[in-house]
Amino acid sequence: MSHRGRSLAGDERGRVTAFVVIITTGCLLFAGLVLDGGFALAAKSRAIGQAQEAARAGAQELDLAAYRSGGAARLNPAAARAAAQHYLNSVGATGTVTADSNLVRVQVEGHQATQLLGLVGISDLTVSGDGQAHPDQGSLGGSG
Repeated sequence: MSHRGRSLAGDERGRVTAFVVIITTGCLLFAGLVLDGGFALAAKSRAIGQAQEAARAGAQELDLAAYRSGGAARLNPAAARAAAQHYLNSVGATGTVTADSNLVRVQVEGHQATQLLGLVGISDLTVSGDGQAHPDQGSLGGSG
């Protein structure tokens, strides 16, 4: 055991390789979280912007007959839904639109493909954004 035992105890070949593989995998996962997390955050911001713009487009569809008869600004719900959906279609977004006489709500859902997290089986991340808008009746008072 004298010479052979000492040579086996001192043989550390392979241990460094396993350490390097584990550290490299950890670094790739961390980089994947940072990179793909940033892309997902950008996609979520884009979805929120699309939802808000679609809601604003819908909120411009007033019930003109009610407004002209001296009433408050109210929405035409069918026209508001159609305008919001048209905006979503024009930017290539998918979502759901609801509207009543006072409010347009839009929820956009999207998917962001991953770059590095695909190595661990996560091929895409789902993101969503919400927006809402209501008709705003400005004042007629001027500054003079």
